[in-house]
Order: sequence, then C-alpha cells, then structure tokens
Amino acid sequence: MTEIPRAGWVYRFAAWAGIGVMRLQRWRFDVSGQENIPTTGGALITANHQSFWDFFAVCRYPYEVLGRPVRILAKKSMFEVPLFGRFMYATGCIPVDRSRGVEAFRGAIEALQRGELVLIMPEGTISRSFDLLPFRSGAARMAQTAAVPLIPAASWGSHRFHTSLRGARFRWKLPVSVRYGSPFAPNGDAAETSELLQAAVQAQLDLAIDSYTDGSPAGAWWVPARLGGGAPDHSLVEREWDETRAAWKSETEQK
Repeated sequence: MTEIPRAGWVYRFAAWAGIGVMRLQRWRFDVSGQENIPTTGGALITANHQSFWDFFAVCRYPYEVLGRPVRILAKKSMFEVPLFGRFMYATGCIPVDRSRGVEAFRGAIEALQRGELVLIMPEGTISRSFDLLPFRSGAARMAQTAAVPLIPAASWGSHRFHTSLRGARFRWKLPVSVRYGSPFAPNGDAAETSELLQAAVQAQLDLAIDSYTDGSPAGAWWVPARLGGGAPDHSLVEREWDETRAAWKSETEQK
C-alpha cells in the first residue's frame, strides 16, 4: 500500500492557524465533489483565484478529512519576506517566479511524482473581476510530465473576507462554497488541455455561484459585473493583467 506523505509540524501549525480563523468566524462551508480527491497518489488540484484565503478553502477538505497535506504554488515575493519566507518554505509551499517558472515546475513535478497533492492557481494572480482570467499552460504541462490527473476545483465566498485591494474584515458565518470536479488526464497537447481545464474550472465555479446561499445581489462589490454585480469590468481587468505580464517578460529579456 502506498504511503501517504504526512504533514510536518510547521504545515500543521499553518493549517491550524488558517482553519482556526475560519472556525472563529463560524464560516459555513458547502462542499461537494469530495469523492474526486484521491486518497492516495499524486494529483494536481487546479482552482480559481479570487482571494487571499481560497488556498485554505480548497485545501481544507483534503487535509482535515483525508489527512493529506497539499503543496501550494505561491508567488516568489512572499518567500523573500524576512522570517515569513522561511516559514513558507518550511510549510512545503513551492515558490513561483512569474517571469521564470522552471524551478517551480521542477519542484511541483517532484512532489507529484512522490505521490503528493499539489495546488495551483493557473490564472497566476487574483482576478479582481472575480471571473476567470486566461489560464497559463503550466498546470497542463506539470500534470503531463508527472503523469498525474488534473482535478478542477473552485471556491466562492472567501473574497468577501479578504481580497486584492480590500483589507480583511471579520465575516461572521460567511458562506463559502467549494466544488471539486471529476479528475481527467492531460491529452498531450498543453494548449488544448489548458482550454479544457479552464472550461472544467469554470463549470465548477458556476456551480458554486449558482448554489451560493447569499445569491448574487445586484450591485454587490463581490459579485461579477456579468451577473449584475459591482466588481470591475472583466475585460478591463484582463487587459491590465496582460499588460503586467508583458512588462515582466520584457524585464526578464533585458536581464
């Protein structure tokens, strides 16, 4: 029987702290598709990114119920913060240099081949429109190289607590929906697999939003503009993100 990688004490402490914050506020979780998370073996969980807490929301079930720690890919700048960066490394998070992802790619593949669960947000940043930004091909290539399934997932609600340009605010009994879709194998074509993956994550996100306890109030800042909410226009957010990525690429080429 394959041994399940266990969490170290630093990971356990981080999980205790993160989950503790959600418990303190009595967040109400609505989770479905749990059967799609494997009890053993490597798998790449791919999810939308709309808050600073969706990592905890998506990783909560695999860790608390299955006892499976999830290795998280996070931006490299977080690892460069004194003391906090060392803590990030100790939890097993994998640093991602947005302009050069080779090291993260290798680290994720090694973890997947050891039979671990890895979480990646293919959008590469928090979407301020709360709609999906175009997926990068890294997730598809990782899964293909490591020969592991992709698990499309989505969470909805944690952005009301803490997201980009909005500080954390206590949210009593906040409803949070998490959906895990059916695993599927990459087909060998990274671009095509990425398209299929984004469609699968979008389907899970739609389910999470459609079943959300608080609905989608008109004009609410946390609701996408396409649903009548007050979030920034998606096309504008996508254009700004494209410009940022182009600037990073130019800076890397100059170096």
